[in-house]
Amino acid sequence: MMEPVPDPCYTCRNRRIQCDQSGVPCGKCEKAGLECLDKRPFRWVKGVAIRGKMQGRSYENAGLSFTAQHAPVSAKRALIQSSQCRLGRSNGASGTSLSIPFNLQDPSTLHLDPTSKYYIDYCEYPHRCLRLFYLLTDFTDNERICKLFIVYDSDKNPFRNLIPLGMKDPVLLKALLAMAARHRANTGQPFHQLDKPISPSLINANRDALLFKHQAMESLSHSIRDKDLSNQDTTVASIFLLIFLDLLESGSDGWNFHLEGAKNLIASTYKHSENQAVINDGPGETVREIRHFILKQIYLIETLGATFLRPKLLSQVASFDQREPQLQETIEKSFLGCPEYILMAIQQLSMQRDSIAGSRPLASDTVRSHTRDTTILLELVRNFDSYAWASNAQRSRTTSPQEIANLCTLSEAYKFGALLYGRRILDSVTGEFTDQDDKVVELLGMADSLKEDEALFKCVLWPMFVAGLESQWQAQRDFLVGCMERFWDITSCLNAVNATKILQEYWQKESSPGEMRSEWIFKIGRLGRDWLWI
Repeated sequence: MMEPVPDPCYTCRNRRIQCDQSGVPCGKCEKAGLECLDKRPFRWVKGVAIRGKMQGRSYENAGLSFTAQHAPVSAKRALIQSSQCRLGRSNGASGTSLSIPFNLQDPSTLHLDPTSKYYIDYCEYPHRCLRLFYLLTDFTDNERICKLFIVYDSDKNPFRNLIPLGMKDPVLLKALLAMAARHRANTGQPFHQLDKPISPSLINANRDALLFKHQAMESLSHSIRDKDLSNQDTTVASIFLLIFLDLLESGSDGWNFHLEGAKNLIASTYKHSENQAVINDGPGETVREIRHFILKQIYLIETLGATFLRPKLLSQVASFDQREPQLQETIEKSFLGCPEYILMAIQQLSMQRDSIAGSRPLASDTVRSHTRDTTILLELVRNFDSYAWASNAQRSRTTSPQEIANLCTLSEAYKFGALLYGRRILDSVTGEFTDQDDKVVELLGMADSLKEDEALFKCVLWPMFVAGLESQWQAQRDFLVGCMERFWDITSCLNAVNATKILQEYWQKESSPGEMRSEWIFKIGRLGRDWLWI
């Protein structure tokens, strides 16, 4: 009998299936007739990039052309050996420690220890001049997190602009490192057995994540007590990243406090310095773009987060975007791809829910007023043209018909999620119960059609959670659990695992006699913790 192995094999991970870890080869590789590899094999690419504009192109350096077509095997081996890439540990930290030739090192990272350099690279390639080096030493971008919290990754990804700024700001740097280490610690863990023993490298990555988070919180505490530091946009950006760290850690009990802190700092910053960029030595246009991006995402987090919180938990602060020039957001700079029109409707529906919470039975005039307003909102959402939105969404590149169709499906998922949510608010006002199984079926079909589009599927957790609260059939619930597992495989965000647990607990209670299915809009926020399903 084969001895079980501690980590899933690379072949199964690359195929995006669950490895049974039964031995070498594992059962799934043996059944499929595939070679069972413990790690990604080396491969020599033609040119400096596997895909994109640089595919097939080469750099000339001292008369040498680094292309697979002309380089002899001995030259390739010598070049890889000369890069001095090694696996190891430094100062008790986990992961891959890079020993980069001095002439390839960037001056902005010279002050970082090897562990921090590793996690900064884990966020994304920090320096274009090093991309050839990473390709030669088998560094893949499959596990980079800059592309995680954005719809479409591109050179315009605002998260990349935070990395060079983090080289000059200790709070932002530690927040970036904490996110990278937490993602590294989560990656590779099985969805259904997160409490099983994990490999030493992941245990060490978990320790790194806890250390960096502790350092980030200490540095943040120091910054917000300093009047000058608290007014810097990098301080707000650091808090913003800590919200995403919470999604990686659990999705509860932290994000809402960070959100409130960020809102207060932003209000203070605008009062202190109207329309002035306050990141030291930062290019003005870059600073404005980062600020605009952060404001947009804080509004999104606040809107979707409030839908499942206890009513009126978040403070009401005037929209920050009213103080900023109204810039059209490109899809490459959007976090979830939810149309702003739908987002505004969800916000209004959530406010309707808060206004009736705890005050039932409602007076007849209040019932008429809320019924009218909620009905109008639902009609506006129902009439929203998702295809027109997807076709006209501002882009910096040419989009294929399939991408437009998938963007339309993403928009429809949020549209149907808003309709399900709003209908339950209307039912709560009128005392009726509306069967919504047809909308649930359509929404599940949308999630299924997006499953192969990783860029968009990682954006649909909120609509899927709403569908889960409305699902009445076991087949629907099993499908949703599979969707949550797929979301986990793509993102490594633990909030997907916790969303599954919350739904399973709700399904069990909802099947009990006497439960009112339309009451989840109130009850789901009273589970003892404050969850963020994005």
